[in-house]
Amino acid sequence: MDAILKGFEKPDEVRVFDKGRFEIIHIGGLAIGRATYEPGWRWSKDVGPTVGSSLCNVEHVCLVLSGCSAFAIDGNPANECPAGTFFYIPPGPPGHDSWVVGHQTYESLHFLGTEEYAKK
Repeated sequence: MDAILKGFEKPDEVRVFDKGRFEIIHIGGLAIGRATYEPGWRWSKDVGPTVGSSLCNVEHVCLVLSGCSAFAIDGNPANECPAGTFFYIPPGPPGHDSWVVGHQTYESLHFLGTEEYAKK
């Protein structure tokens, strides 16, 4: 069997929504996602309406590459995730909302929950 090389410049799938996009590559039995969100992006207003839910119920393991995001689970205090942070969010319900913090574009890699994230 030959080695496989892939990159996000040619993703296997792209999910586009207001102020953001989610690219997916499949490699070695894994689905890895790259999220790119503009300043002002918020899951509940930019993704939620396209998938029919006010909160995200997908389980996540992610690494923040650039920018900063925050998330809150069921009204609990927000957790900020600057570049270099790995974070885990359990599956819902109750679900969580997330948003970009500041004026820099946010980018992260998703290692868990990729197949279901922002899926219509």
